[in-house]
Amino acid sequence: MPLTRRDVLRLASATTVAAVAGTHRLDAAVQGTDPLGIRRDFPVTANTLYLDTAYIGAVPRQVANAGSVFAQSKAGRPISLGEMLAKTDEVRAQFARLINASPDEVGFLSATSEGENLVAGALDLKPGDNIVIDELHYMAEFVLYRKLEASRGIELRIAKADQGAVTTAAFEPLVDNKTRLVSVSFVSNQNGYRHDLKALADLAHAHGAWLYTDAIQGVGAVAFDVKASGVDACCSGTYKWLHAGYGVAPFYVRREVLDRIPPDRFGALHVEHTYPDYRYDLYTTAKKFEYATLAFGAVYQLGAALTYLEQIGVLRIEAHVTMLARRLRQGLLDRQLDVLTPEGTRSPIVAFRNPGDPAAARKTVEAAGAQVSFRENGTQIRVSPALFNTVEEIDRFLGIAERLR
Repeated sequence: MPLTRRDVLRLASATTVAAVAGTHRLDAAVQGTDPLGIRRDFPVTANTLYLDTAYIGAVPRQVANAGSVFAQSKAGRPISLGEMLAKTDEVRAQFARLINASPDEVGFLSATSEGENLVAGALDLKPGDNIVIDELHYMAEFVLYRKLEASRGIELRIAKADQGAVTTAAFEPLVDNKTRLVSVSFVSNQNGYRHDLKALADLAHAHGAWLYTDAIQGVGAVAFDVKASGVDACCSGTYKWLHAGYGVAPFYVRREVLDRIPPDRFGALHVEHTYPDYRYDLYTTAKKFEYATLAFGAVYQLGAALTYLEQIGVLRIEAHVTMLARRLRQGLLDRQLDVLTPEGTRSPIVAFRNPGDPAAARKTVEAAGAQVSFRENGTQIRVSPALFNTVEEIDRFLGIAERLR
């Protein structure tokens, strides 16, 4: 039987009520076993010791419901384009609040790497120019800038890590007046190192360069203020710490440089005003990056996820996940394991060297019902506790780690 509009609204209302109910549980949570009062919202906790959000973030029921409502609506009575665009603007405003931006500074792309490609493409790079990144960056940046090095004659400069950290001091000798862009991960996917973005922005701006950050491993898990940090642009997929779906990636561009980053393609959704003789005014805000049909189902899921995170509070989430990461790091050190994450890093990612055979270690972890990331051909293990994880689960994993030798 087809869904009516009333059915869709009822389902959407039920999703909202469930999210609000999650908020009410926060105060009733049992400290220690479920300090944020949310574990029942995450089905993954029922049968898995899930410590792999840096790879893929599990979604709460509220986000899954939002996706289901959207799909059922499309099956029964599809939502109009106008309604979906209005929802997109609503979610745009939500994400802008999360990072302390203006909605006009936020556009929606399809993937994190797309944002950096747009920034790099706007620089009109010439032989002799240089780009500065660090060795803790994500692989996509190395692919992009090695290609531009070969095709444009630029120089790629790579700051080296020292004991798992790449401080601003490591960037300083590499940045000069021919530097066009400094690019880092807000939080490194490799070992969780969290960059001092304000110091890097000051360094880049002092030489007339921009600072770009890949924010996918931080936004949603730790507080991120684009104004305080001074970043010129950043992008983040939503399937990790934002606990949403695939196919949409919010792209922030600082208003002062927005007119210097043009869209790289054009389409009907660019049109703000229409005139006779097929003439148009196109958006000059960050909407100019949205040229065609978006992954609207993912947009609706992101809206539900942002509502969920807002109700808990990102500062509370950060306090919880960084506490778990500190406990994990210290526990690994106590067991004389080689930890790759530097001390004092406020992020939810901890990496260490696998002390045993990669295949045997993977088998041990899987047999214990746990999921983490095995990296570098299994020689390194990355653990990433999220808002739904607990102290007891960290201690349980430390017990597993003892058996990896």
